Amino acid sequence: MNPVAYYSLLAALMFGVNTVLWSGVGAVRWFRHELWPVGAHSSTRTDRRCLAPRLSRVAVLMAAHNEESVIGDAIASVTRLIPPEQVFVASDGSRDATVELVRAAGANVLDLQPNRGKAGALAAGVSEFGLADRFEVVLILDADTELNPDYFTSGLELFSDPDVAVVAGRATTQWRPGTLGLLGKVVVAHRERIYVIVQRLVKYGQALSAMDAVAIAPGFASMYRSRVLREVDMNPPGLVIEDFNMTFEIHRRRLGRIAFHPSAAVARTQDPGNLHEYTRQVQRWALGFWQTVRLHGLLHRGTFWFSLTLYCGELVLSALTLLATALLAVLAAAFALLGFVGVDVALPGVIPPVWVLVLVVLIPDLALTCAVAAGQRRAVILA
Repeated sequence: MNPVAYYSLLAALMFGVNTVLWSGVGAVRWFRHELWPVGAHSSTRTDRRCLAPRLSRVAVLMAAHNEESVIGDAIASVTRLIPPEQVFVASDGSRDATVELVRAAGANVLDLQPNRGKAGALAAGVSEFGLADRFEVVLILDADTELNPDYFTSGLELFSDPDVAVVAGRATTQWRPGTLGLLGKVVVAHRERIYVIVQRLVKYGQALSAMDAVAIAPGFASMYRSRVLREVDMNPPGLVIEDFNMTFEIHRRRLGRIAFHPSAAVARTQDPGNLHEYTRQVQRWALGFWQTVRLHGLLHRGTFWFSLTLYCGELVLSALTLLATALLAVLAAAFALLGFVGVDVALPGVIPPVWVLVLVVLIPDLALTCAVAAGQRRAVILA
């Protein structure tokens, strides 16, 4: 293969065509709506806008399994923004004081025995509490998540578009440096950098109303119109996580648009504080993603499904390319050590020169990291 073409392929696989595409859409959207907003919000659907749901029509639903160490703080955090009678907890087979602490806080609790898993607990909570009939919007919230003070005021406004079925929460990490070692700070800083880059560019582009291609409404803090929860299968068998499945269900059943804005519905999530926990979480997310792809398939109409197919193809191609590069590098080293003469395998050319790695990978990565650190005002991200 021509070296230029080969290095271009490596660069494309490193950053991803899908990522570059949606980042471009997000950058254009940000320029039109944030930097040059004159006329940016005018559309033929303006007259279809409706009133945003009132806070009294919102329910908060949490699944909790042995969460006595955090459930009290979680409910206290939520009830600073919403009355406790609108907070509902499905205790998923808890053997500790979770149920008693929820009741003491004045919230509603469902004691499920035995446990059903997070998705099963959420489905039971929606059904047993009658949330789809009693409320207009249901916030699905993790017990270790803290809502920003303006979470509801900013997030509910996105429901003014009657086509919006879900408002995807915007994640930012909880910074607790006193509880983290040096490696833990690096891991959490890395996760925050990913949050900023993916959400402010890629996800913002996917959420353009004409595209409606948001890949996930994260289960840590996203809001659903209650009518949607009547039609979504929240707990199909064989899945380790629920949020990918619920997002795919929204798109496949064409239940409405998934809205997202980087400054709306912001919540702080507790990310892994060490490399072992981080690796386990990423592996679980990857498994849940591929399980959901297998369940729903890819051959459906729509921008979301085209983007998903492109992304899956890139993941497979990237894995195969990196594996082939590693194998060829090993072969090249073996040929050199064994002193093969007259065998022109042209293997050293598959390993990019240092200047290519610096120009194509390290410089753009460092530039993005510096931009995120400056934007977040957190120099620790540069670690």
